[in-house]
Amino acid sequence: MPSAVERYRTTQATTASRERLFVLLLEKALRCIREGAEALETGRRGDSVAPLTRASDIVVELLSTLDPARAPELTAQLGAVYQFVCARLTRAVLGEVRAARDAERALEPLVDGFSRAVASLEAR
Repeated sequence: MPSAVERYRTTQATTASRERLFVLLLEKALRCIREGAEALETGRRGDSVAPLTRASDIVVELLSTLDPARAPELTAQLGAVYQFVCARLTRAVLGEVRAARDAERALEPLVDGFSRAVASLEAR
């Protein structure tokens, strides 16, 4: 049976706007990166692979949704960050803790900025 947190997240995801779903994906990727990095730091490399791979999958999917025709400059900037994060996650899956933390540091400001922007939109 799903936990209360899992039920809440499922409800949130199924009723959220596109903007909120985007933020939820970014937040999930960041949580997975942190989980994987912590596993690496505590010598549990095997436990790091699934969350780091999940984070990479999310970021690759976000990268594939970028539409340069709609916002060329923003798309280029986000694409560069997503590509950097993916490259660092590839190294992290191979056991490099620093690479996981690099990915975290690159993604964290995006999560924060987009979270605030969406919260501001929703408050209107």
